[in-house]
Amino acid sequence: MLISKQWLSDHIDLSGFSNEEIAEKLTMIGLEVDGVTSTGSDFESFVAGLVTTVNPHPNADKLRLCHVDIGEKTLQIVCGAPNVAEGQIVPVALPGAVIPETMPDGSKLTIRKSKLRGEVSEGMICSEVELDIGDDHSGILVLDEDIKVGTPLASIFGSTKDTIFEIALTPNRPDAASHMGVARDLSAAFGRDRKGVPSDTPAASQIKIANSETDL
Repeated sequence: MLISKQWLSDHIDLSGFSNEEIAEKLTMIGLEVDGVTSTGSDFESFVAGLVTTVNPHPNADKLRLCHVDIGEKTLQIVCGAPNVAEGQIVPVALPGAVIPETMPDGSKLTIRKSKLRGEVSEGMICSEVELDIGDDHSGILVLDEDIKVGTPLASIFGSTKDTIFEIALTPNRPDAASHMGVARDLSAAFGRDRKGVPSDTPAASQIKIANSETDL
């Protein structure tokens, strides 16, 4: 069973505990952890940019030289997406950004200023697959035209970063077959209170009962 740390945090405060400590505690209370995986991104070093020019790459038929305004400066970026066009607002990974998409070998791509076919590329215009927010890899993701140039992607998408615990749930533990059940066990193990679950159901104290029969 896969357990999201973000979802667990809706039920119990896990601040101050590392992923390793949480995994160890889960195993100790009978919920053996088979694996821990990091997913998503906090989109550090990603911003919205405006594509100002798109020109053919002089040394590659399928690549284009784009100039992208990111607010404080304009970057030259080599892009191979067929749908890139002038006037688009696009997600830009700056040098140092780690692309959220996991590579086939399990690694993550870190963006660096480099040369592609002899032309300098100072970043990457991303697709939704590369951002790990969707499945469309046919071209770059085009953002809403009202988004201000230079806006951090974190303020557009929020953080999608999460840790997934893979638990080997045994048949005799149906009580732990939910995030609420796992949070209940962690609450006891860590000595922390569980958070209240919001509900639209009126509390019993708000229900008034009147008895009109006086002759009883």
